[in-house]
Amino acid sequence: MAIRIVRLGAPRHPGEGLRVGTVRRPPRGVPKAQIAQRDYYDVWLPNLAPSAELVKQAQAATSDADWGRFMRQYRKEMAAPDAAKVLDLLAALSKTTALSVGCYCEDERRCHRSVLRELLAEKGAELV
Repeated sequence: MAIRIVRLGAPRHPGEGLRVGTVRRPPRGVPKAQIAQRDYYDVWLPNLAPSAELVKQAQAATSDADWGRFMRQYRKEMAAPDAAKVLDLLAALSKTTALSVGCYCEDERRCHRSVLRELLAEKGAELV
């Protein structure tokens, strides 16, 4: 079993398991009853989303230096006790359960899920 890092709304991979949305807000215009059916997420976990201020910072990033500042700040947010405990839980679950974690962003390289991938790996998570 392992954690797969995905783009929310993209078709599910075979054996992907429970899909966890690590986003600040639910998808716009999608009724709650259809969120999972439309391949967004099964469980919403906004605790692992960047703060609203950091989302704005990430969207405004135009250079590698800007992106680096965002990543450092996001890592700082994820080091807070509540977020760190959730990351520990996901890492432990990855040893016995198929999970996926994701965000809406098209390019993972400029998305907080790239940092989540690194953080989960640092916590010992099994990753696809």
